[in-house]
Amino acid sequence: MRLTLTASVAAIALSSGMAQADYTLHILHINDFHSRLEPINKFDSTCSAEDDAEGKCFGGVARVAAKINELRDSITAAGGNVIVLDAGDQSQGSLFYTTYKGAAEADFMAMIDFDAMAVGNHEFDNGPEGLAVFLDKADTPVISGNLDVSQSNLLNGRLQKHVVLDVGGQKIGIVSALATDTPETSSPGPTVIFKDDIDSLKGEVAELQAAGVNKIIALEHVGYVRDQKIAAEVPGLDAVVGGHSHTYLSSSDPEASGPYPTMVKGPEGTDVPVVQAYAYSKYLGHLELTFDDDGKLISAKGGPILLDASVKPDPAYVAKVAELAKPLEEVRAKVVAEAAVPIDGQRETCRQQECQMGNLVAEAMLDRVKDQGVTIAIQNGGGVRASIDAGPITMGEVLTVLPFQNTLSTFETTGATIIAALENGVSQVEEGAGRFPQVAGLKYTFDPARPAGSRVSDVLVETDGSWGPIDRGKTYLAVTNNYVRTGGDGFSMLATAQNAYDYGPDLADVTAEYLAARMPYTPVLDGRITRK
Repeated sequence: MRLTLTASVAAIALSSGMAQADYTLHILHINDFHSRLEPINKFDSTCSAEDDAEGKCFGGVARVAAKINELRDSITAAGGNVIVLDAGDQSQGSLFYTTYKGAAEADFMAMIDFDAMAVGNHEFDNGPEGLAVFLDKADTPVISGNLDVSQSNLLNGRLQKHVVLDVGGQKIGIVSALATDTPETSSPGPTVIFKDDIDSLKGEVAELQAAGVNKIIALEHVGYVRDQKIAAEVPGLDAVVGGHSHTYLSSSDPEASGPYPTMVKGPEGTDVPVVQAYAYSKYLGHLELTFDDDGKLISAKGGPILLDASVKPDPAYVAKVAELAKPLEEVRAKVVAEAAVPIDGQRETCRQQECQMGNLVAEAMLDRVKDQGVTIAIQNGGGVRASIDAGPITMGEVLTVLPFQNTLSTFETTGATIIAALENGVSQVEEGAGRFPQVAGLKYTFDPARPAGSRVSDVLVETDGSWGPIDRGKTYLAVTNNYVRTGGDGFSMLATAQNAYDYGPDLADVTAEYLAARMPYTPVLDGRITRK
C-alpha cells in the first residue's frame, strides 16, 4: 500500500451537463478507530517514541483532530458546509480501552465535535454495560436504526434511530445500521434485539423523507460488501459512509480494494457513492457531495487523506493522551521478548490464509496446555489485531495484537465438530470475516469457490509426531480462546463442547511467555492451511 495520497481526487459526474450546484456538503469521516489514541506504526500497532521522532508514525487522535479542525475551519471560512462522522468501533484495540473502558475515546470525540457516530460491534465488547460507559461520556449523537434496545435498562432511550443536522440552512438526515451478526462477533446480550438492516434503513429513510428531508446519508457499520448492497437496495440514499471491514478505498492507488468513492447504481437508477477510510486513524476520509436545487445529487468526489508525519499533531491532544498514558507505561514498556524478523499479523492475511501471527498464537495456546493431552488449537483470525516489528517486543505490542483479554479455553469434542468449526471459519472468507481459523496441531485445505459449508477437505491431525486424517467419531482435546469456545464468530458448535474450561490464563500473557522462551523468535509458515 502506498502511503502518499491526497484528498479530493478526480470528480465523478453523476449527470451529463452538470448544472451550477446549489449546495455542496463536505463529509469528513473515520471508521474503526479501535482506541488508537496514540500514533501507530506501519503495522497498525503503537508507534515507538523513537520512530515518532523520526517521522515514521501515522494517525493518533492528535493528528485526527488537527486535520479535521484544519479542514473544517478552512471549509467554513470559505462559506462551505461540512459535517464530521464516525462509522463505529471507537472501542477496543489498545490499553487505553482496557483501562478506561471507552470513556477516553468518548471524551476525545466530544473535543473534536463529531456530528454523529454509528454504533460498531466492538462497542458491545463489554456488553451493554460497556456501551453505557461510552454513552455516559459521549457528547455526540450515537445512532443505529436496526437496534431495539427497549428491553435494556442500560440503553433504553439512549440510542437514536437517526439524526437530522441543520447545515448551512439545509437539513441533512443521517441514518444508520449495525451488522446483524454482532451477537456472534461481540457481546450485546439478549436485551439488544437486531432487526434487518435493509428493512430498517428503508423505514428510516421514508420517515425522514416524509418530514421533508431530501439529503440523506447512511452511516453504517456493516462492511464494504454490505454497504454496496444497501446502496443498491435502499431508495432515497445520497451516500453511504461505512465501516467494519477496514476497507481502504482510493481512485489513484492500484492496491486499494476499490475506488473512492465506489459508485453503486441505486434502486431509483441514480448512482450512490460508497466510502470507507481504512481503520486505526491512519486515514481521514473526505467526501464532497454536490446537490441541485431539488436535492438531487449531481456530483461526488474525494479521497482518503493519509495522516502521516506531514500532519502536525494538535499539542493539546498530545498532552491529554500523555496524561492518560501515565498509568499504562510500566505495563506496556516492559520488554518481554525479541523478534528476529517482523511477524505478520495483517488483517488481509490472517483472515484469508495461514499467517505468521496466527501460527504464533495457536502454537502458544497449544504449547501451554499440551501437558494436559490437548492436541488441537484454533484461533480466530479476527482476534489477531496487529503485526510486530523486528527487535525487542514489549508487552504493549503483545497487547495490541491481542487486546481482548481473552482467556484460554480447553474442551473435548469430536472430529466431526472440529471439521464443522473449520467450515464455519472459512464460510465468510470472501468477506474477510474474523472467524477465519488459524490452527496448530491441524492441517486443512479449503476451496473458497465451493459453497459455504462444503469448503474444507483433507483435515489432518498430528499424533505422536506423524500426520493422519482426522477421525470424525473420535473425541479430541482442543484449545481455543473463551470467545470462540462460547460461540463467538459463529462457532456455535463449540458452545456445547464437553468438559469445557474457559478460565485459563490471558491469551496475551500466554503468547508473551511463549515468545520469551524462544528469543529471538522467528515466525513460520509451514503450509498447515492450503487455499485452493
